[in-house]
Amino acid sequence: MPEIVEEQRRENLEEHAYVLDYLPTGRSSSARSEPIVQLLGDEKFTLLEAVPKVPEVHIGEKVYIGKGERDKIAIIKGRLAYQDLTEGAKNELVSAVSGIIRSNEPKFVEIFNNAGPLNIRMHALELLPGVGKKHLTAILDARDEKRFGSFDDITKRVPLLQDPVKLIAERIIVELKGESRFYLLTRPPQRADRY
Repeated sequence: MPEIVEEQRRENLEEHAYVLDYLPTGRSSSARSEPIVQLLGDEKFTLLEAVPKVPEVHIGEKVYIGKGERDKIAIIKGRLAYQDLTEGAKNELVSAVSGIIRSNEPKFVEIFNNAGPLNIRMHALELLPGVGKKHLTAILDARDEKRFGSFDDITKRVPLLQDPVKLIAERIIVELKGESRFYLLTRPPQRADRY
């Protein structure tokens, strides 16, 4: 049993992350003055706090945080709650999330192709902001005819639907804020002291 738990834990670990903010002297509320970076994992959108190895880390930069030899990150201190992000990190978050979605387009297009009902009253696609019953029916009808191939394909075949990247990004932000009952795209929030 402990091996299964450890394997699941390893599966949830991020390999790469994007720098949301860099605090060269750390948090003002911290007793220790050490540089801190706030990160967003590119697989499960995990919010993390880490200590950099190098004196300068750039906002928006992709860094390796996996188990192997890291070139820019020394220590992962732990997970962060959305509320613990700096204002700079919160401002960078939408851009970072949108960039991750665009760079993994096939993965996120599959959400539109494969999403199913959550219960007898609600479909997973209805969790995307702006998708109500009419849009849901249009998406399901279009995907029954032929699977979606790209975000452009979704936009062309589902009239009046907002930009799919924006819809998914908004949903991810809602989940990161902990404002949802369902967590489809991110890791559910947990205590900030555990990664």
